[in-house]
Amino acid sequence: MERVQEALAALGHPERRYPALHVAGTNGKGSTCAMTAASLHAAGHRVGLYTSPHLVRVNERIRVDSEDISDADFGLRILEVLERYPSAVSSPMTYFEFGTVVALWHFAQVRVDVAVLETGLGGRLDATTAASPVVTAITPVSFDHMEYLGDTLAAIAGEKAGILKPGVPCVVARQAPEALEAILRKAEQVGAPVRLEGRDFTGERQPDGGLSYRGATWSLDGLSVALRGPHQRQNAAVALACLEALQERGVTAPPEAARAGLASACWPGRLEEVGQQPILLLDGAHNPAGVEVLLASLKDLYPGRRLHLVFGVVGDKDRGPMMRALLPECASVQLTPLETPRSLAPEAYLAEARALCADVTAWPDADAALAAARKRAAANDLVLCTGSLFLVGMMKARMYRNLGAMHQPP
Repeated sequence: MERVQEALAALGHPERRYPALHVAGTNGKGSTCAMTAASLHAAGHRVGLYTSPHLVRVNERIRVDSEDISDADFGLRILEVLERYPSAVSSPMTYFEFGTVVALWHFAQVRVDVAVLETGLGGRLDATTAASPVVTAITPVSFDHMEYLGDTLAAIAGEKAGILKPGVPCVVARQAPEALEAILRKAEQVGAPVRLEGRDFTGERQPDGGLSYRGATWSLDGLSVALRGPHQRQNAAVALACLEALQERGVTAPPEAARAGLASACWPGRLEEVGQQPILLLDGAHNPAGVEVLLASLKDLYPGRRLHLVFGVVGDKDRGPMMRALLPECASVQLTPLETPRSLAPEAYLAEARALCADVTAWPDADAALAAARKRAAANDLVLCTGSLFLVGMMKARMYRNLGAMHQPP
């Protein structure tokens, strides 16, 4: 943390110029951030949103009022940071550390009223932990990034709970017992009051499909959640509990703004439909818990549809549990490399995949894999691209390029 703290001090501590919500967790933290930011914007606030990773352009990581930072502003902020903290060149920060400092500086320069910050991974040593939140939150914790965070839920949850600060309320989603114990232990150590899902707030599905919420002061019915999948009800409940806590800490967020924010929030690459006949879905599930949620969502949203999978993973992910859950549900599987040095070559796990599904092929690139999946799919089937956010970003980049080509003059 020393490099980030030193850089922020050289910049005059921009992170102290606005209240912030800081969100950690394994799955759901991006969706929770998106819903909270949309609600704060609906309440009339100028809202900064910092998330990672990006899908297509790095500008996506730094947003103000739902707009990506422009190339011009991004370049200007980088130069301003380097001018004020030249040690960033002589003693370079990591990519994520530098991006975090630039984001916190940008939010101060454009005078946001409030910022919503998503951790990169972990929490205790994450660059975003240098911020000054008035509320923190921890979404469900599961196994991911074990090479950095530990190989038990307790260890991983302890790292996530590193964002907790004395006297700052923390909203905690429902957790596995081992994870919850670690979070509550850390909260007691630092003196952070906890609002726990199931004890202090709840979100329940209503018979008409809407969401009802019961929290510290709010009792809301008939809420509409724009983000798709039954798991988003939990993320929405956590977002609402964060908004209640923010309101108590002086950041105005009335219930009607929360209602509007949940109904309008957008978070690309999560159960995102980008094509029809057959439906083409992009989803960034990249760990066992994410795949479990994805499969439950497919059964809820597309019951009875045959599934054709385009799958790619990075080499440092625990692919086994993901594949054992996902591949037996598929009519066909197309393996693709990813456009990153971390990509795992399809040939390296082709035999493993073929033991789980009868129709599995390895392809040299994502274009060939997607074409094969579409060829195998009937009009009423689903084609799903998942396994990594790198894969989702690759597919979205191809679609943007194709769309641009369609609008080029002859």
